[in-house]
Amino acid sequence: MIAPTVAHLELVRDDGQALDFNPGQFIQVHFELADGTPARRSYSIASVRDRPARPDDLVEIAVSYVPGGAATALFESLEVGESINAAGPFGRFCLMPNDANRRYLLIATGTGVTPYRAMLPLLEQQMQARGIEVVVLFGARSPAELLYGDEFRAFAEAHPNFRFIPCFSRELPEPGSAHDHPDVRHGYVQQFLDELAPSGDTDLAYLCGNPDMVDACFEALKDHGLAVPQIRREKYVSNK
Repeated sequence: MIAPTVAHLELVRDDGQALDFNPGQFIQVHFELADGTPARRSYSIASVRDRPARPDDLVEIAVSYVPGGAATALFESLEVGESINAAGPFGRFCLMPNDANRRYLLIATGTGVTPYRAMLPLLEQQMQARGIEVVVLFGARSPAELLYGDEFRAFAEAHPNFRFIPCFSRELPEPGSAHDHPDVRHGYVQQFLDELAPSGDTDLAYLCGNPDMVDACFEALKDHGLAVPQIRREKYVSNK
């Protein structure tokens, strides 16, 4: 459990091969409901490739536990070594090789931050090759729900062109704690877009997570001059 209601799971293909995916894509887990009805749930791949300490065959996902949820029951019942059925990867919520922007605005709430974790090696390459800037604006209710926050903060400290801005809607970090930082904000991510001065001349924006946040930020970014193709979206809808 990486948050009170979010589990980090590590899977491997049963044929021992690595999953070929582009950071930002997702897998679909297929299972049956109690009445035998087929069901499926989608999970963004959180795996960070190009890390010597992490095997490349791991498929990592973050799963929100929903009370009474069918997928929650499935994952809670699994023991280490058991199998599930999954398909993929799917999706186009990815960094594109022909991107010519000068800055990425990566905006997320909850488990919507997982694709950005997977993108870190590619972002590092682009910062080195193109000198781009990257801002991750991440909304959570409290420090306990800041998924992979330590990793993003460490990445920001190691890369001057990378900025990590956690926005806490309910509870701020304790003074002097690991997440007590000048970039911490109190409120919702959409409240702090103006501070970043989005521009259609320089930026590409990614929105992932709560549909209300995605819609609000989409409209705000358009008001700042970003054209629709400059805003890439993926909404997460909670399913039981």
